[in-house]
Amino acid sequence: MTEPRVPEPASQPAPTPVPAFGAPEADEAHGVRQALKSPRRLKTEVLGGLVVALALIPEAISFSIIAGVDPRLGLFASVTMAITIAIVGGRPAMISAATGAVALVVAPIAREHGVDYLIATVILAGLLQIVLGVLGVARLMRFIPRQVMVGFVNSLAILIFLTQIPHLIDVPWLVYPLTVAGLVLLFALPKLTQAVPAPLVTIVVLTIVVVVAGVSVPTVGDQGELPDSLPTLLVPNVPWTWETLQLIGPFALAMALVGIIESLLTAKLVDDVTDTHSNKTRETWGQGMANVVTGFFGGMGGCAMIGQTMINVKVSGARTRISTFLAGVFLLVLVVGLGDIVGLIPMAALVAVMIMVSVATLDWHSVNPRTLRRMPLSETGVMVSTMVVTVATGNLAFGVLTGVVVAALLFVRRIAHFTSVTRLDASDADDERVYAVEGELFFASSNDLIYQFDYSGDPTNIVIDMSRAHVWDASTVAALDAVNRKYRARGKTVTIIGMNPDSFSRYDRLAGRLGEGE
Repeated sequence: MTEPRVPEPASQPAPTPVPAFGAPEADEAHGVRQALKSPRRLKTEVLGGLVVALALIPEAISFSIIAGVDPRLGLFASVTMAITIAIVGGRPAMISAATGAVALVVAPIAREHGVDYLIATVILAGLLQIVLGVLGVARLMRFIPRQVMVGFVNSLAILIFLTQIPHLIDVPWLVYPLTVAGLVLLFALPKLTQAVPAPLVTIVVLTIVVVVAGVSVPTVGDQGELPDSLPTLLVPNVPWTWETLQLIGPFALAMALVGIIESLLTAKLVDDVTDTHSNKTRETWGQGMANVVTGFFGGMGGCAMIGQTMINVKVSGARTRISTFLAGVFLLVLVVGLGDIVGLIPMAALVAVMIMVSVATLDWHSVNPRTLRRMPLSETGVMVSTMVVTVATGNLAFGVLTGVVVAALLFVRRIAHFTSVTRLDASDADDERVYAVEGELFFASSNDLIYQFDYSGDPTNIVIDMSRAHVWDASTVAALDAVNRKYRARGKTVTIIGMNPDSFSRYDRLAGRLGEGE
């Protein structure tokens, strides 16, 4: 087989410099110092942190129950995660705390082996996140398609709404008018004034109504016992052996990956809401540091919380680390110092807040019938598959991974049809036939390559022009080897021309070393 001839590479213009991935533009645009200089901005950050802290209490207690641990582990985790990530995280104003996704992952280790093994798992997961952050795993975010992000957002809105349903079933009838009143306040108040966050007003007003009227409805205090002391440093009482590592390792790795995926997707969503860019690499290892700190303070670990983040960023209008830091501080003060007062807050108020968050989170444009009619069926399929798996499993990470896989398969299927082999009859020599191959050649598109040639009817010399094609993998090289073998078996010669340097390098390295009989 004649060696392929490679054209001289054309000179390329110097690439335009682009900002380094993860440049902390968000910090520069909405820095802490700017907020401290502006009383109006500072008030927004403070009130945003307070509203988030109030909303975190029942959620942290609920996630503790899912994990099968004392509510204090979820509350302390929310405190330490929020405070730590406010300092070391890469996305200002994003809230990290105990989450349902993490609770589902660590529940088996807590149930079967106890709290000490749970804490050891959290610490190991944090260390793994730090390592993955340093290795640059955050760069993989660029491979998540837009429709997966849309599906992630929509399924998140659905999950937030569904988690409120248990608080509306088998409850006193007064819960329903209170919830409706809360929704009316949340909808109407922003149209009248932006001076204070509507969620905070709603919580305060409904609490006063319930206390003054003396009605009996479910309250935050009914969800679980609130701690009465500060968290303390501790080291998990587990044997530091290889057997322990084998036991907690799989759970720690799963927790680390789930936390990274959920946090980076939430950070990207906040980037879109605020029109700023965050440092995804810093956020990855920052989540790890927050989990390590949380573990040594006896917390159950966590990651970014999309619902509370949307309250902070979209509803309250917070933009800096101040709100995240104060959310942790306020939460600690509320549950330890003001636990009796916080326990009086009716769950109806918090349910109303979370329902409004779910409504604000859903991308209504993406489910508009007109949008769906215009959108290619494959794109809609990616969004729907992400939503279905996420809602069915209750795990955002599973849904995102499913969406990415479906998107990749549909992309491969689509691009595989853009490859063609054309017979060119304008050859000066009677004993020569020229074929032009065009398109991206890889495992999906090159499998049918061997069926595009007339092995018996072609003359003695065959020229395959690859100047408008690109060889991407060993499957394509193997297909070209098979074409060559078929012609050679009939006493004919094949010459490949026009390969670009990258294709030639791959072909030259693998040709004749993959197929049978070479």
